[in-house]
Amino acid sequence: MLIRLMALTLAAALPLIVPTAAPVAAPPRAPACPAEPVLPEGWEGWSRTASNKTIYAYGDRRAIDWTVLGPVRTALSLHGFESLRYWVAPERTPDVHKFGGMVPITVDRPGRLVVALDAGAWIDLVQDGAIVKSAAHGHGPACSGIRKMVEYDVAPGRYLLQIVNAPDRSIRAMAVLR
Repeated sequence: MLIRLMALTLAAALPLIVPTAAPVAAPPRAPACPAEPVLPEGWEGWSRTASNKTIYAYGDRRAIDWTVLGPVRTALSLHGFESLRYWVAPERTPDVHKFGGMVPITVDRPGRLVVALDAGAWIDLVQDGAIVKSAAHGHGPACSGIRKMVEYDVAPGRYLLQIVNAPDRSIRAMAVLR
């Protein structure tokens, strides 16, 4: 009888000792992305698509006439590590399981060159056999599809964009001079 009385007392007191859990609110949902992303001024070309090949070996005779990367989102086909010969050793060690390539960029006036990618990859901008130091790094606007943006202060001339360690055999890229 004493045990039954203690059990009833404990059962009555338990809600006072152990608070009941309050319902947990669901985390707020991220806003849905619009069908057509809102792009900043000068980035309208990201909504268009072109395609191009990349150079796999610096010194290739065709590289002189190769189509340059410009202000239109361009799907670039990339190459396996084993077939790549970069103009300058990349600042990031190439991963044998990833992809890369090179594409020329022509700059006609001094300014800030912004290179955008839709996937994570290392990029080096090269001119006259030297890597150009980047001025800033960032991400694209939300819902734009731009994963990475790297900025360079440039003078007029021809450059080579070296793409290193891309996760897939293609990547979309664009170059805008501001």
